[in-house]
Amino acid sequence: MKLKTKVVFMGTPDFAVPVLKGLIENYEVVLVVTQPDKKVGRKQILTPSPVKVLAQSYQIPVFQPEKIRNEYDEIIKASPDLIITCAYGQIIPESVLNIPKIGSFNVHASLLPKYRGGAPIHKCLINGDKQTGITIMYMDKGMDTGDMVSQVKYDILPTDNVGILHEKLSVMGRDLLLLTLPSIIDGTNKREKQNESEVSYAYNIKREEERISFQKHGEAIINQIRGLNPWPLANILVNNEEYKILEATFVSKPNTQVNQVCDVTKSSIGIGCEDGIIYITKLKPFGKKIMDVKDFLNGVKKDEVSCWRVNDNE
Repeated sequence: MKLKTKVVFMGTPDFAVPVLKGLIENYEVVLVVTQPDKKVGRKQILTPSPVKVLAQSYQIPVFQPEKIRNEYDEIIKASPDLIITCAYGQIIPESVLNIPKIGSFNVHASLLPKYRGGAPIHKCLINGDKQTGITIMYMDKGMDTGDMVSQVKYDILPTDNVGILHEKLSVMGRDLLLLTLPSIIDGTNKREKQNESEVSYAYNIKREEERISFQKHGEAIINQIRGLNPWPLANILVNNEEYKILEATFVSKPNTQVNQVCDVTKSSIGIGCEDGIIYITKLKPFGKKIMDVKDFLNGVKKDEVSCWRVNDNE
């Protein structure tokens, strides 16, 4: 049975979909706010956000302002008890956060105050963290600065990449929100200020962060590859041509030649790094599909690959 609490949900990507679906099944979602449709792919097809697609499947009104700070009359008209946000994609002004009767709350994919910002899942993997999680927090005018209500922790597995962790945390976010909302609604929830001395940031990934530097230790390179797979993907440059790297392993070995191919097996290309060899096992050549290195090597001359000097042309 749905509760009569009126909710305005604000979110955009796939990550927010399980959260919205959980709210729809348990509360009265009166309006969904999401980013405007975007042109996607080579044909530039105007495409709705995953959140919009779900909302329309339930015949829930959708509002898509270009700039939420200037356009929010629809939210006022909805007269919500709660605003719930999850990966919306715009800074929400106080004038909007103050609209609901009970308050405005966010589902954030990190253990705040660590990794405030838009890329917490990427950064926890890139930095080699052993643990991450979900935080339910009050919204305020800052970027993920509000008081915390609840958290759940997750121990990161060696097999986790951004795509896998994204799916796990989105479901954990839904479950934690649904567990937390009853106390928020009846006013018995906890409210804990963030420790400002422990704050770190996870800003959106920049293009230059995608390039692999083999001057680093092998473990850091593997973490970078995991932390960018399946989007936006780590890359290397060979003869002015970019290769996206999806999967690799690391073997510790002294005195390797950094940036050079040290070994070519039937199923991998080994490139020297600071403390060993990175064996690339899955890649995407420019303009081609993702493939195992085994298949890639079947279509090129092994001697040419053995002579690769990586990132020399930057």
